[in-house]
Amino acid sequence: MTGTSQAMTSRPARVKWLAAPSSEAWLQQAMADLDLVLIDHAHCERKAAGVALQLMFRYPSDTALAAALSPLAQEELQHFDRVLALLLQRGIPLRPLAAPPYGAGLSKEIRRQEPDRMLDSFLVAGLIEARSHERMALLAQHAPDRQLRELYGDLLASEARHFGLYWMLCEQRWPRPQLIARLEQLAAVEANLLARLHSEARMHS
Repeated sequence: MTGTSQAMTSRPARVKWLAAPSSEAWLQQAMADLDLVLIDHAHCERKAAGVALQLMFRYPSDTALAAALSPLAQEELQHFDRVLALLLQRGIPLRPLAAPPYGAGLSKEIRRQEPDRMLDSFLVAGLIEARSHERMALLAQHAPDRQLRELYGDLLASEARHFGLYWMLCEQRWPRPQLIARLEQLAAVEANLLARLHSEARMHS
């Protein structure tokens, strides 16, 4: 049994939001090109900050939403700064990467009429955060060098808080049975998007 295969048997606890856990194939792909994963991670943090800001601009009169998402956006940018600093330390240039179909595929599921658009936007953002948390837990456990294990271990609590925040925003606005039903639909789509491994390592490939 390889080290990766053995490690997968003691993987972190499953994240409840997700319909299916990450595959061993993804972990093996990530371990084979951690520099690329780190570059993509930087882009993901910046995009996550952008999503929070986009929602604040889309619903400018919702002060409770702004109060929740402004600190989130700032924390995502702090994470971006931390990953960028690590890239610079390692002499890895930040460069554009071709996006996997994951983000666009989830965005297509967001309904266009309100209030469904808001609900789906929150749930999709939360699903992405939940997957990030799950995969960072795997990287924290399996990355070959201590610096990466420490990075991903340090980020776990905030990633869990982020997808919890999106769920809280949903619960403040919709009945729980409606939330669970829609989450299950979107989670199934999310898992299906990851069923076919992207050609290059990504946080969400």
